[in-house]
Amino acid sequence: MQDQHIVSSYDRDLQGIQAMIMKMGGLVEVAIADAAKSLATRDLELAEKVRANDKLIDALEEQVNAEVAQIIALRAPTAGDLRTVLTVMKIAGNLERIGDYAKNLAKRTSVLAHMSPIEGASGAIRRMAKEVEVMLKDVLDAYIQRDADLAEDVRQRDQDVDQMYNALFREFLTFMMEDPRNITACMHLHFIAKNIERMGDHTTSIAEQVVYLVSGAAPEDARPKSDTTSFEVGGQGT
Repeated sequence: MQDQHIVSSYDRDLQGIQAMIMKMGGLVEVAIADAAKSLATRDLELAEKVRANDKLIDALEEQVNAEVAQIIALRAPTAGDLRTVLTVMKIAGNLERIGDYAKNLAKRTSVLAHMSPIEGASGAIRRMAKEVEVMLKDVLDAYIQRDADLAEDVRQRDQDVDQMYNALFREFLTFMMEDPRNITACMHLHFIAKNIERMGDHTTSIAEQVVYLVSGAAPEDARPKSDTTSFEVGGQGT
């Protein structure tokens, strides 16, 4: 009976941190959408809301880490359960980083709001952000359902985000070469696009954690990447 009571308490602990992960994921999804919307509509109030709400995401990560540490110390989880709690901690870390990138996007919105808009840029960035937002929703579903196939699908879709980033990068270069007055705005927009591309990378990291959680092994193949901009920039300097 005592062992059953311990198991029941342990299950409640796991359910508690899983609930925190889902709450954190929901906040991050909203942060991505609101940050992109604030840029498209030049809504400084919404951008400030994104920045303020990042503190809630940070607090949840700290709470998850504290709960994980307590579980490890008090419950002495077996190998399978230890894999679960360590995966939760890594997922929380990735979610916190995605939240930071959304906050950075919102910060640049306040700067760009006072500059002449670059034609088509905010719409393209919003579509890119939506792609990452959907990836994040799917990977959180994969985590809850312990669905390695869905997680692997998310992992492969990171290439789509990379390709959208590559296209934006080239577009911003063109705008800057055509008119030097576009340089400052395009540089800010480029950093925003890069932040969204990094959100995709962290979402992919969560997908890899889900695959590991379900199968006990990390994906065997290298993560697919389609970001060619580093090579292109390097090539231009030679």
